[in-house]
Amino acid sequence: MPRGVTKRRPQTLARLLDAALEAFAANGFGGTRIEDVCERAGYTRGAFYSNFASKEELFFALFDRHAARVLERFERQAAALGDGGETTIEGIVGALAEIDDDERVWYLVTTEFTLSAIRDPGAAARLAEHDARLRAAGVRLLGELLERAGLRLREGVDLESLVRMLIAMREGALAQSYVEPGVLPAGMLERRFLPALLGAVTEVGA
Repeated sequence: MPRGVTKRRPQTLARLLDAALEAFAANGFGGTRIEDVCERAGYTRGAFYSNFASKEELFFALFDRHAARVLERFERQAAALGDGGETTIEGIVGALAEIDDDERVWYLVTTEFTLSAIRDPGAAARLAEHDARLRAAGVRLLGELLERAGLRLREGVDLESLVRMLIAMREGALAQSYVEPGVLPAGMLERRFLPALLGAVTEVGA
């Protein structure tokens, strides 16, 4: 590949991903054509297919980019919890309940894709693989935070299942917040109920 093309590839990828995020959020995954993404990005179909094999592959590239950003933010928050004091359940909840302003756009995109994947076993399997990688990172980070707080899970509770429950609660709470933003600001339910949940499934370590 010519040197100039190699240097431009990250910029091309970023513009295609940004354009796809906008198009998927505005028109839905199913309602967006590859041509729509190319038009928003200012590229030809050739530029698209030199980077992605399909629209689905483009979505998973978006998924991985968003996951990396979420994990980076949570890792920063987790590191900050130990600054100037001990890690507490309240501090952990604060990190889990923080919602970025751009989360609404991603919620629109990923929720619709999830619904379409449920109807397509192949897409569901690929989505499950990406979910599992993100969840594994969440398990690691939450485990580290609980250990720093001097807590361990009660018998019969495992971190994998707890993280799944936290994700389910977050996604369900976000759905209600985005439908009724004036009544239920994003993060309110998590801040109200996560302390009780974490308190119920943990105990002071030996």
